[in-house]
Amino acid sequence: MYLKSLTLKGFKSFAQPTTFAFEPGVTCVVGPNGSGKSNVVDALAWVMGEQGAKTLRGGSMEDVIFAGTTTKAPLGRAEVLLTIDNSDGALPIEYAEVTISRTLFRNGGSEYAINKEPCRLLDVQELLSDSGLGREMHVIVGQGQLDQVLHASPEDRRRFIEEAAGILKHRRRKEKTQRKLESMQANLTRLNDLAGEIRRQLTPLGRQAEIAQQAQSIQAIARDAKARLLADEVQALSVALQGFHADEQERAAERTALADQLGGLRRRIDVLESGEDNAALDAARSVDYALRGVYERLMSLQSLASER
Repeated sequence: MYLKSLTLKGFKSFAQPTTFAFEPGVTCVVGPNGSGKSNVVDALAWVMGEQGAKTLRGGSMEDVIFAGTTTKAPLGRAEVLLTIDNSDGALPIEYAEVTISRTLFRNGGSEYAINKEPCRLLDVQELLSDSGLGREMHVIVGQGQLDQVLHASPEDRRRFIEEAAGILKHRRRKEKTQRKLESMQANLTRLNDLAGEIRRQLTPLGRQAEIAQQAQSIQAIARDAKARLLADEVQALSVALQGFHADEQERAAERTALADQLGGLRRRIDVLESGEDNAALDAARSVDYALRGVYERLMSLQSLASER
């Protein structure tokens, strides 16, 4: 495994796309002061996931984007592509050539990709850490870092050795797992507290549920009783209505008979009037008046029955 090429687009002083092609055995990059050698090293650290702006000799991460000159306008993004020859399979990926890219936009957006497939920063770190590479594996030693190692505390020196031995990833995974376990333990404690609180509430809730069931039973009984009472009232009203109908039919028959009698008397009156029999006529008129009175009483009774 070796570094095959490094491409910079809009990264720091490299406004134009610039590709550095490396062959096996290349050990250094030389050039005059100000030619951008340090920027090449910064690009290498940046594409491998460096997150510290000060480590990249800037005030903020946006400083890695070409800021422009008197003759060139500022760019809107910076992009670095790192291509590694993986013919020996040192990287845990089924490709003989692996290209890692990182893009930063001036609005703050950031993108990572492995062989043009979008990915997360964690994916890049996991891929490189398996081979001893990465932003914290000390593959890049800047000015002053050797002195820092020499004057480091025993704890820091042990960390340097662990990183160089490639066990940093496993330590981080262990710490991450421990944090997850602690979080799960806290959640479990909280769940136990909630379960205890729920158990304490179950007893009064059970009593309330029993009371509610009893209330529902009483309401059902009341509904049934009310329905039976209404049914009895409907039956009584139906019987009464049938009686009214029967009375009405009887009165209608009486009215018809009286009307027939009245018609016959009127015809007799007409006959008597034509024969000038005053005595018989007066008698007929008296009967007519009597029949009229009976008829009117019959009509009144029928009207009263209808109102009832």
